[in-house]
Amino acid sequence: MRVAVYCDSSVVVTMPRGVTENIVEKFLIEKSDWLLKKINFFNQIKDSYISKLTKEDYLKNKEKAFLVISERVEFLNRVYNFKFNKISIKNQKTRWGSCSRRGNLNFNYKILFLPDNLRDYIIVHELCHLGEFNHSRNFWNLVAQTFPNFKEIKNELKTVGGFVK
Repeated sequence: MRVAVYCDSSVVVTMPRGVTENIVEKFLIEKSDWLLKKINFFNQIKDSYISKLTKEDYLKNKEKAFLVISERVEFLNRVYNFKFNKISIKNQKTRWGSCSRRGNLNFNYKILFLPDNLRDYIIVHELCHLGEFNHSRNFWNLVAQTFPNFKEIKNELKTVGGFVK
């Protein structure tokens, strides 16, 4: 089973076929502290600038985001020299970025509106998945090569924008 809380505070449970309501209810009770924490977090940031961006904002800023992010990927990847396939700009509700097993880097256009250090951290985070496709100690050691203070930046990102990987 999977439970997700979105930035509009909606909760979605995904479950396999055949799972009864009793099992789902137990699952939600077990996750209740986490659910309340996430819902409260999203309620606190509802008035932030980033949370008010629209699909029109995405269409208007997608190309600029691609140019800025591509330039930063190229610059920041000089530390790692990882090979990647392509860069895509998306309008995601729950992620700042992602990296596919095929080596595709995906970024939320909204990172364009973040402070430079947060934007660069997200880019480095996804680049490092090209070397370690997990969040192991080796992965965080890669991130620390560029951002030794990654824990602080991760916490700062939580307060700014709404979702963190």
